[in-house]
Amino acid sequence: MNLPKNRIEKVSKILTSLHTPTISNLVDEDWVAMEVIIDEKTVRDIIPELKRAGAQGIVEYPLNKVIP
Repeated sequence: MNLPKNRIEKVSKILTSLHTPTISNLVDEDWVAMEVIIDEKTVRDIIPELKRAGAQGIVEYPLNKVIP
């Protein structure tokens, strides 16, 4: 998902992840891309919350395997 940098902390509190989210800078210096692995059952519940917190361009895709 993409979000304004000033929303990182707010969005991070919503997410449950294996460790911490991966955050990458975007060309627009005020925005970042955040990537996280979460349980698919959780996704449908938190998407509205993420959008309210400022997230855009949320992409969900299946994962074959996670080896902790």
